[in-house]
Amino acid sequence: MALTMLDKTPVAATTSAWPAEIAAEFERETKSPNGCVGQRLLSESDRVRVWEIKLKPGQRFGFHRHVLDYFWSVSTDGKARAHVSDGTTVEHTYKAGETRHERHEQGHYKVHDLENIGTSELNFITVEFLDSANKPLPVPDSVRVK
Repeated sequence: MALTMLDKTPVAATTSAWPAEIAAEFERETKSPNGCVGQRLLSESDRVRVWEIKLKPGQRFGFHRHVLDYFWSVSTDGKARAHVSDGTTVEHTYKAGETRHERHEQGHYKVHDLENIGTSELNFITVEFLDSANKPLPVPDSVRVK
């Protein structure tokens, strides 16, 4: 197995056909990988990238590709849905302070989106480790906090 989940948080996962617009967006991502694993790149050093995602109810963060070892923490309670590159659709209820660590072996990646399907804002911080088995994907200057 190429993906190592360092802690297991239960989720409800199903496999069914995705809506056409979601499937089309996923196909576009496979042709042009998106390394922006957050909406804003808050900080970057030679060791880490620190990202932020803030989603209001009903808001969606599109497909993006994880190639580096990373962890995320959520600072608010809420509920989200993700379409994952393995074909599953996952719904999860988050609790403030929840954290998950993931590791990607060389050549492995995970693509997914994230949609807030709850009634309150969801706020995540994701930290990527640049010394992972894979090279970091490029990110545009437009996502960097100046």
